[in-house]
Amino acid sequence: MNAIGVFDSGVGGLTVLKALKARWPAENFVYLADTARLPYGSKSLGTIHNYCTQNINYLLTFGLKAVVVACNSASTAILEKPLACSVPILNVVAPGARKAVEISTRQRIGVLGTRATVYSKAYVHAILRLSPDAMVTQAPCPLWVPLVEEGWIDDPITNLIIYRYVGAILKHQIDTIILGCTHYPVLRNSIVKVVGSEVALVDSSLGLIEDLEKLKICNEEKSNIGKIKLLCTDFSPRMEETFRLLLAETEYDSLELIDLNAEHLG
Repeated sequence: MNAIGVFDSGVGGLTVLKALKARWPAENFVYLADTARLPYGSKSLGTIHNYCTQNINYLLTFGLKAVVVACNSASTAILEKPLACSVPILNVVAPGARKAVEISTRQRIGVLGTRATVYSKAYVHAILRLSPDAMVTQAPCPLWVPLVEEGWIDDPITNLIIYRYVGAILKHQIDTIILGCTHYPVLRNSIVKVVGSEVALVDSSLGLIEDLEKLKICNEEKSNIGKIKLLCTDFSPRMEETFRLLLAETEYDSLELIDLNAEHLG
């Protein structure tokens, strides 16, 4: 298919896919949502690493130019134990940390993520390599992914839960927050209500686009529109509604239920 592969544990990576498609309209994308095993953030890094291996092996059957791991928990796992692959594998942790260091005015940076991402300290290590004097404060937000997957984007319950989690890091006088899960940018408006406009919110999409631009492998044509193929390992009508909600005006060509345990995958 000659495409860029993108995968996440669920629908959160659609925020990354949407940003990549906006930058490269003519590029083809294959997106895999591993919804049958959602969420990754509560799993061990070893289990997540095994999921990554399966996901990437499946995506490679589409003739990819690169794989984007649009999941912070999965990115953390492959940073701990890199995967050998015939095409470049890009993660979202490194570009997210880089953009936070660039944007932060006082190098007081907060990280909101899943338990797997926070406990690994992947962002802490990445930030301190770039800015050794930075102060980094983390908080796990395990309920946010289910809220996004359920489509509760602007709901009073969601707002209360956001306030409960974010309050834990605001007392450290941070000026920048990394949204350390690709589901979290969907909740940006509600997060801003809690932190205020003076705190910068960073997701990894901008830094990831910079990393892909350096590879010079994406289709830069302006006249054509590439295809988007969506794959998921579990499906419900509600899930399709959430896909459409998060992609908004970004059209996709197909949505297919797949079995990662099929015999041909070994």
